[in-house]
Amino acid sequence: MKPVLIIRTGRAPDNIRGRHGDFPHWFRLGAQLLPQQLRIIDVAAGEALPAPQQVAGAMITGSAAMVTERAAWSERTAGWIRNAMDVELPLFGVCYGHQLMAHALGGRVDYLPGGREIGTQPIELLDDATSDPLTRDLPATFRAHTTHEQSVLEPPPGATVLARSLRDAHQLLRHGPQAISSQFHPEFNADVMRAYIKRKHVDMQREGADPHQVFGNVAATPLARRLLRQFARLHGWNRIAALG
Repeated sequence: MKPVLIIRTGRAPDNIRGRHGDFPHWFRLGAQLLPQQLRIIDVAAGEALPAPQQVAGAMITGSAAMVTERAAWSERTAGWIRNAMDVELPLFGVCYGHQLMAHALGGRVDYLPGGREIGTQPIELLDDATSDPLTRDLPATFRAHTTHEQSVLEPPPGATVLARSLRDAHQLLRHGPQAISSQFHPEFNADVMRAYIKRKHVDMQREGADPHQVFGNVAATPLARRLLRQFARLHGWNRIAALG
């Protein structure tokens, strides 16, 4: 069977990675896939992506980089996303991956007005989510973990907005029958979210936020975490894992 790509656009900070693992591990657990089903491509380190026709689909990770920097590796990955969309490859982008998909497909990404969004947030589904195969069984609101400074300010033409938060109007986008992206982190668990808040507490204080309150509001996000598994199931990725 063709592998599922994890397109690594960055790495978790050293202190988080040493204690909780790194992005590919979190995505694998979230999608409930076996290690042998995956191929990890570190695009930020210059690794080349295979042709979209050679893989079963891809998950695109977060990053400490900014899409607006237009790094060469990022723009090459944006071109690959356009090629993948042309053949309707299943894609799930998260955080940076969400923003990069929107940028690649004609949307606008920039800094979120009012500063960073971080912590466990209520996510509100919009009307189109009730008929979307990924979200139709979710309640009207659910919790998800967030940490980002940039955001999708204008979705690409033809994209459908499925969910929003109080701060971010474009938390979940449907880009086509096989492609979706989320600004929130379905791959995070509560411990990872707390670790990011601890790491960012000085920045949060400087920006006028209360890191202690945000830390105290962290909670489990089982419905958000279900999205990667559901996406994998819809596209047949985890059949082998189920058999194993």
